[in-house]
Amino acid sequence: METNLCAWLSEIREHVREHPKRAPLYVVFTLYLTVWYTLTSRWPFGRNVYESDWDLLVILDACRVDTLREVADEYDFIEDVDSIWSVGSQSAEWMANTFTESWQDEIKGTTYISGNGFSGGVLKHEKRPPANNTIPVDFSSWSTVDESVLNSHVEVWETNHDKTYGSVLPEPMTDHTIEEGRNGDANRIIAHYTQPHLPYIGTAYREGREATELEDRGYEILEEGRGSTEEVYEAYAETLRWVLDDVEDLLENIDAEKVVITSDHGEAFGEWKAYGHPEGFPHPVIRKVPWVETTARDEHTRKPDIEVDPSTEMGIEEHLRDLGYR
Repeated sequence: METNLCAWLSEIREHVREHPKRAPLYVVFTLYLTVWYTLTSRWPFGRNVYESDWDLLVILDACRVDTLREVADEYDFIEDVDSIWSVGSQSAEWMANTFTESWQDEIKGTTYISGNGFSGGVLKHEKRPPANNTIPVDFSSWSTVDESVLNSHVEVWETNHDKTYGSVLPEPMTDHTIEEGRNGDANRIIAHYTQPHLPYIGTAYREGREATELEDRGYEILEEGRGSTEEVYEAYAETLRWVLDDVEDLLENIDAEKVVITSDHGEAFGEWKAYGHPEGFPHPVIRKVPWVETTARDEHTRKPDIEVDPSTEMGIEEHLRDLGYR
């Protein structure tokens, strides 16, 4: 048991100052998280990806089931979009409940290529959920392994964070995954793309311009009562198309008989008055994630560029702040 009472009270005071009407809700939510993680750290709810057979697992961060189904006809490699219940509603929660001791043998043969900075916190620095909130007393009992158990952990978020767009772009993720597929020795590869996670920059990147406030802050704009759901959702959907275009390229440049495309969690745009993907949140729009099975064959149409530009190196706190974890 760990006591965080002082830090918890400090956060409550901050909420009272900045969001007085929502402060009571924060108190209730953090007390709920105390119970939630007491239970789910011991008995995770959802389907662990290691329960299935795959050679390459592509994670599209914050991808909704319905949105992937809407765009599926545009991509030949997507024949059917099924769904599963994720083991988390936020990335750190998903990682803590995925890379567990019960799946240690499978994890040993896995190379995890991550565009999500929580992989550094959870797997390297052993920071367990909750990740975005402070709870007064921690009764959790996690069985999460550290990164040394993995075949390798490639932290693309640390070396390829694009400061213009505040995210890890799809291209370096694809390049690192192709390189690992051609020259690595892993039995399994997980490629954890950042998109379509906030910021919703697909259109901005394609047009070669900076992101608008709506694209940069997405669902946060809706939560503040500004903007329209249609505009924000369209920016989100275009960002999904952007990353899928690169996934299509990946599947033509890596050999993998069994490929699964899924997500760590979904994204809410006002359902149940929820926005984004709160941790410990059981709503289906966030906890149900897509599940697409396909194959990949290396046709050598792309030469990966994995050289690191020092200007793209990033610390974990700044990286996560750019992704909306303020």
